Amino acid sequence: MNTTRYEAFYQVQARKCLKAAFATAAMSFVLGLLMLASALRVQAAPLVAEDSATIQKSEVQQGSLLLKTERKGAYLAAPTLATDVHMQISGMAARVRVSQKFHNPSKQWVEGVYVFPLPENAAVDHMTMRIGERVIEGQVQEKQAARATYEAAKKEGKQTSLVEQERPNIFTTSVANLGPDQDINIEIEYQQTLHYDQGAFRLRFPMVVAPRYIPGTQAVVGTAGTGWSQNTDQVPDAARITPPVRIADGSVQNPVQLEIDLDAGFPLSQLTSSYHAVEIQALRGQRYHIQLKEGAVAANKDFELVWTPNPGAAPQAALFTEQRDGQTYALMMIMPPQVAALGKQRLARETVFIIDTSGSMQGESLKQAKQALLMALDRLQSGDRFNVIQFNSVTDELFKEPVPGDAAHVEKAKEYVRSLRATGGTEMYPALSAAFKGGTTDERVRQVIFLTDGSVGNEDALFKLIHERLGDRRLFTVGIGSAPNSHFMSKAAEFGRGTFTYIGNVSEVSEKMSALFSKLDSPVLTHIKVEFPADALVEMWPTKLPDLYAGEPVMFTAALKHAAGVVKVHGMRGATPWDMSLPLEKGGEQAGVHVLWARSKIQSLLDSVQSGADHEVVRKQVIEVALAHHLVSKHTSLVAVDVTPVRPSHEALGENLPLATNLPEGWDHEAVFGRLPNTATPAEFQLLLGAAALLLAGVIGFGARREGCHV
Repeated sequence: MNTTRYEAFYQVQARKCLKAAFATAAMSFVLGLLMLASALRVQAAPLVAEDSATIQKSEVQQGSLLLKTERKGAYLAAPTLATDVHMQISGMAARVRVSQKFHNPSKQWVEGVYVFPLPENAAVDHMTMRIGERVIEGQVQEKQAARATYEAAKKEGKQTSLVEQERPNIFTTSVANLGPDQDINIEIEYQQTLHYDQGAFRLRFPMVVAPRYIPGTQAVVGTAGTGWSQNTDQVPDAARITPPVRIADGSVQNPVQLEIDLDAGFPLSQLTSSYHAVEIQALRGQRYHIQLKEGAVAANKDFELVWTPNPGAAPQAALFTEQRDGQTYALMMIMPPQVAALGKQRLARETVFIIDTSGSMQGESLKQAKQALLMALDRLQSGDRFNVIQFNSVTDELFKEPVPGDAAHVEKAKEYVRSLRATGGTEMYPALSAAFKGGTTDERVRQVIFLTDGSVGNEDALFKLIHERLGDRRLFTVGIGSAPNSHFMSKAAEFGRGTFTYIGNVSEVSEKMSALFSKLDSPVLTHIKVEFPADALVEMWPTKLPDLYAGEPVMFTAALKHAAGVVKVHGMRGATPWDMSLPLEKGGEQAGVHVLWARSKIQSLLDSVQSGADHEVVRKQVIEVALAHHLVSKHTSLVAVDVTPVRPSHEALGENLPLATNLPEGWDHEAVFGRLPNTATPAEFQLLLGAAALLLAGVIGFGARREGCHV
């Protein structure tokens, strides 16, 4: 054997290995620097400001958001906000006016930005800017065109406002050239359908955008925003959906006043507010006036109004129409009869329970979720199979695969659930992937019950996962806490062919979970089809109706050539055919139905992207519908411009100042923005990873130099 030859070989290999080691060390070093920089970018940089524009903390006379400047002890006072909400409810819809009063407490001309929630099915179609006695009506434009109009007016010193949709339930109002100590009122109006289920009507008004968990470690150049998070490869608009969050100090911040005029149309057995104290005044003809008892409340939890018809007074069908541009627009609701188990024996099932244990769930939210899950475990039978998955920054499965629902396994699961604690981030994707894995060849009903507050920013990726991996399962979402992400929860349930249940208080767990259990046990109304008179229909949305469960109505909108003839709805309740008819001539008139039809069409078009529709084609179709019906959408915005410049040309426009939102009631600030991976941002986790990568680089380099090839 030629020793010299092998020595030369090992020398070459050693040099290659050493190069690889140093390359690995360099990559780790760079990765560490990137992670550290990425994490540090999450923290807002100090603002640069003129001395005359800044204030000291001692000068503050009211609750304000103070933004740090580059000078120690000097701050800028961000605009403040007060919101008045008025709802007019009649038939199957609500018309809502949200008035946002911006006040500039600073000494300079500023631009204020407020990120706020609306119901996920809100059809926003009107905006008015009021400056003193002047009233400027907003116009709907394609999104980029509206932004360009706003920026041009801002530069010219004109007062202008812009309302943009970030998510179906998250919007941004921007107001430019707001003068020192000046007020501007922005009035936003929208139409929405009511939710009817289990014999009761419910209307929710969200008041706060809860901090979203932003997955993704790679910073990207996405849409500009004022949020606390950077844009990431998984959420490229993160900076636009993460408004700054103020720490609660006991004062009423971002005060909201709310009043409702309800025209029920039938006698009520119950009228209640779920989470706020209200005053109710009964008027003539089943009409009521409702207002918050405290006057103004902090915008930190959802408002919900519930009204229940007297027994026998509940509508079995409803039809409302509106004439516009030579067409009839119709909103229809038909209630299938309550059918008990149809004599069929309960089918065995495979149920996977997913429970969110991230930082945002700490406290009351996790208490609600655990109580709900324990109730669900109690309903398992020996012929069932089940598993429990918890997730935060990591996913943990109690069992390697679903196990029999016998007493021993159920008791082990209960012990596991009782021991759960909230911490870390909201990494949903691995948890849903785990729930969707595997399959079954038997006749078990396969269900996934998902308990979470839904506080994530990567909704589209999760919807795509549901589309691709759901199989023959049904996904039931249970929204937990005072301000859940109802867009994600309701749309995930829709794509998952299940239902969405909202639990906002521990006292509701038993009632809401019992209603959910009845749906899990009830036959599904499937293969639903709507038949219109041959010469009447133009378009119906949604085009494909979902499966329905006990207590749920069939709801759809349609554009008609004329309202004549009979609409027939067919379906299958188990193996039993079901059908019902509704004469078109008996529809009551209701303004705004065309807006609801357009909103339904836009949402259906956007949903089609999940099934493979071309993005650009859908974008053009959405813009066409939104412009025709004057609607804010993913691709259109509302902009208003006062024609007269007000900011003197010699005075500069100050910083873009974000308005802080409240932390949802029951949330713990440290648990959300704390020391480890958290629901709000992975910044500190990235700091740890970055430091670890730097340390790893040093270790690899030292080891390579010392051991040659042993890396």
